[in-house]
Amino acid sequence: MKDPQGAYQSPFKSLYDKLQDILCCSTLPNSYKRLDAALERKMVEMKRNPSRNNNFKSFDSIIMKFPQFREGLKEIRNIFEQYDEDVNGTIDNEELKKCLHVFEFSISDEEIGDLVAYCDIDEKEGIQLKEFIVVVFLTYLLMDAPASPNTQKLKMCSPQIETTLNAIIEVFLFLDKNGVGKLKKKDVVKALNEASPKEKSPSHITHSRFKEMDWDKNGKVSFKEFLFSFISWVGFECDDEDHEE
Repeated sequence: MKDPQGAYQSPFKSLYDKLQDILCCSTLPNSYKRLDAALERKMVEMKRNPSRNNNFKSFDSIIMKFPQFREGLKEIRNIFEQYDEDVNGTIDNEELKKCLHVFEFSISDEEIGDLVAYCDIDEKEGIQLKEFIVVVFLTYLLMDAPASPNTQKLKMCSPQIETTLNAIIEVFLFLDKNGVGKLKKKDVVKALNEASPKEKSPSHITHSRFKEMDWDKNGKVSFKEFLFSFISWVGFECDDEDHEE
């Protein structure tokens, strides 16, 4: 995104600033830290799995899949909207539990509460669509299931949704060059440039891309942080005009 003068602007600027305030000025609850650590371990486990199929050889090959990613995310949105009974763009914890049942996820009320707190990016009442998408990904990842994203975990309500979940998880693993469970700037910059080393993206763009994800400025990006940014990168907006029509 560019301003009238042609300078790059992050579409996540206001969100980034808000999240940085939340993360820097408050003490993270134990459940937040526990989920963060569990995600990191899961991504390391998946990266090291010898049976994992690496479907992406460059970031260009990922970009080619953006249309399919959007279609899969739209299917998740359709499920969200079925349970947004008052059509206000949010669902409560009980409605979320019903949504997750559609995915055949077995999850306790306590676990739902922890996930909601972990994915709440605006501290408003209820779960919004983008937060719901992230909850679905994290629940899918943290289930007691095979470590490979290429192995079918459950009888998913939609094959396209499960394909999308697995593919976007694989994008994170592609960017995690060292297999440490979190993304580092040098790895992300390398991945964005390695397809065409003679035509590198301007450094301010690659650095801005990383900044969009690195909410707490600690130089490392968790899978949750990656997801919130990547959903917008693929061109999926929760209030897009085509959907409203």
